[in-house]
Amino acid sequence: MLSVSNLSVQFGKRILFDEVNTSFNQGNCYGIIGANGAGKSTFLKILSGKQDPTSGHVHLEPGKRMSVFEQDHSLYDEHTVLETIIMGNKPLFKLKSEIDALYADYTDENAEKIGELQVLFEEMNGWNADSDAATMLSNLGIPEEVHYTLMKDLDGKQKVRVLLAQALFGNPDVLIMDEPTNDLDYETISWLENFLANYENCVIVVSHDRHFLDAVCTHISDIDFSKINHFSGNYTFWYESSQLAARQHAQQNKKAEEKKKELEEFIRRFSANVAKSKQATSRKKMIEKLNIGDIKRSSRRYPALIFDREREAGDQILNVENLSASIDGEVLFAKLDLNLIKGDKVVLYSKDSRATTALFEILNGKAKQDSGTFDWGITTTQSYLPLDNSEFFENNLTLVDWLRQWAKTEEEREEVHIRGFLGKMIFSGDEALKKSNVLSGGEKVRCMISRMMMVRANVLMLDEPTNHLDLESITAFNNSLKNFKGTVLFATHDHEFAQTVANRVVELTPTGVIDRHTSFDDYMQDSKIKELRTKMYSVTP
Repeated sequence: MLSVSNLSVQFGKRILFDEVNTSFNQGNCYGIIGANGAGKSTFLKILSGKQDPTSGHVHLEPGKRMSVFEQDHSLYDEHTVLETIIMGNKPLFKLKSEIDALYADYTDENAEKIGELQVLFEEMNGWNADSDAATMLSNLGIPEEVHYTLMKDLDGKQKVRVLLAQALFGNPDVLIMDEPTNDLDYETISWLENFLANYENCVIVVSHDRHFLDAVCTHISDIDFSKINHFSGNYTFWYESSQLAARQHAQQNKKAEEKKKELEEFIRRFSANVAKSKQATSRKKMIEKLNIGDIKRSSRRYPALIFDREREAGDQILNVENLSASIDGEVLFAKLDLNLIKGDKVVLYSKDSRATTALFEILNGKAKQDSGTFDWGITTTQSYLPLDNSEFFENNLTLVDWLRQWAKTEEEREEVHIRGFLGKMIFSGDEALKKSNVLSGGEKVRCMISRMMMVRANVLMLDEPTNHLDLESITAFNNSLKNFKGTVLFATHDHEFAQTVANRVVELTPTGVIDRHTSFDDYMQDSKIKELRTKMYSVTP
């Protein structure tokens, strides 16, 4: 359906892609992965014709239509919401515009032309375009009263949903999406996962959301060594198989029979748990045919996150009573009573992310509550990863000197000790001598994590910890928190993070709080909790 031939991309002396030959077929969903800077977004731009390769070409099968999830949120500001959706099907919109133009300048001479175009319009199901677009908007939570509103009058989150609907509209043969889950809430992401899992055409997607990749992907397309290789299965299967390949490569002296037995057990485990979708049967067959030669090691480096505690906390961690907060008179959360005990790993959730950030800022003494009190246990030490870390990077210290600010002893101040923590987050050699005020967003978060590891607190507070991180860092971070013996209080849009780390869910609403000791998935799928959530958000505070 879509093929790439002899594709090369080079920027100066840097070779991003080298003679890539590959194809993307109907019925499959390809998750494009690769280290930061590997060229994921560049590759999507080349596939969609927005950027030219250095050499080679992209071929879309004649008669097939490609649709792209737009990243420029202001592109359609002067168009209505409904019109923006229909513009996603360019041939249909062009035909509709021609018909409208002929009607606007109607004469007997162009009446015959209008009739011919209307026949084509009907063949393209054009007469149902408005109702189909409206249905899709409703599914994505865009109410009917804004369907004829100009795009520029929508808020950011509404715009994202409209552009998502535009990309999906008209059942495109090839759908290209770069980070489609950004700025989407849990319900919308779940709807999109279900939609794409049953989508019968070709999907090519870049995402840092592992749960999303697991839910929708039939193949993982790995950008490594300037090439692109397709692997059957979802992200978890690719990650586990690449880890198996690394282990087996390291075990040079291990007998071939033992390696084969390990591989067979791996295949049995993933074959039994293959995702439920229309591709499940064929994917299971491909997995069962897997052999050692099919599993490749990745060149990617994973950070080594280890959160030790300087001391173990007592049973009493945090007590919160009747806490509330607002912004400019708008209530963010109210009536928060919370008692944290040792070992709690709590995911804070709210439909308004400002509520969770406000709570973190209050608990860390950076903001004042409207009412209520809170007390930390006397044996606790806290470490905080804020949503906005800019205040930490306003100096021009080297990373070694930057991290040294939080050293407590002479031994901790030694460069070899500091470099050890930076090295765990892949700042090695000259990387550790970078200036702190020129770092990228991802580098800043990795520095903040190095700081948290060095502080050795027994309570970790994390506000959107996966922001700006690549899949390798997210996976390592996720695994480290699962193994952490202390207490964790965190807010995240990363579904996998929430599901695998949290043993308790606390939802903040303007009219009260819902607190359950359960997994995130069980919380979101519980019908009684759904009713309660709807009621609490619908009541005016």
